[in-house]
Amino acid sequence: MPRVRQPRNTARARQLRRQMSLPEVLLWQEMRQQSEFKFRRQHPLGAYVLDFYCPAAKLCVEIDGIAHEMGGNPARDATRDEWLREQGAEVLRIPASEVLRSPTNAAETILCHYRG
Repeated sequence: MPRVRQPRNTARARQLRRQMSLPEVLLWQEMRQQSEFKFRRQHPLGAYVLDFYCPAAKLCVEIDGIAHEMGGNPARDATRDEWLREQGAEVLRIPASEVLRSPTNAAETILCHYRG
């Protein structure tokens, strides 16, 4: 399947890279120290921008703050996850509170998924 990139999402991804949340920054710093897996941050894929994406493993990592539990966000997340699974990607959601508590443990959780 050809990779579809929408210019608007690419620009949005660049902006989101400059405005990462504290949990995203902490996890990114931790993940960069892990040399055995390569992730992209704020990666555009289809109509979405993923918090972290590993193309080799087709693994999407989403850091969920409290906003993901409010209003229509759970349904929107479910739709997004379903679309990503249809593209052959696995979605791993990690609560932001877990990342804040221990970025190292969060990175280790991701590494376990990466190794499959």
